Amino acid sequence: MHYSRLCALLIDCNTSDVDRAAQFWADALGRPIDPDHPGTRGNYRMLETPPDEPIVQIQKVEHESRVHIDIETDDIPAEVARLEALGARVVDRLERWVVMQAPTGQRFCVVRVQRPGFPKNATAWD
Repeated sequence: MHYSRLCALLIDCNTSDVDRAAQFWADALGRPIDPDHPGTRGNYRMLETPPDEPIVQIQKVEHESRVHIDIETDDIPAEVARLEALGARVVDRLERWVVMQAPTGQRFCVVRVQRPGFPKNATAWD
């Protein structure tokens, strides 16, 4: 058995100025940028979010601008297998996460546990 839940909303921005992009989304969502968050580094900016809400991260990317979700789990291989059985496919396996594509075309990531309180609000899978 393993658990998984929605972890994060990632706003991918094809931009030369990730700080400007992050400020727009901070203002739009009413969540300040969290400069002290360990995830705020390099091409990433974290917005302040309560611990029981999904993470919101703005990231500078080379591909088209889009929004994607992360699913956090305590067992990445089991969650990937479960999602493949639903029709998703693996796009890329990276050191700490797996990029997948839903049968409807959207890309998303399966990541290790990121938020406190796991497995609260997570689904248990056999």
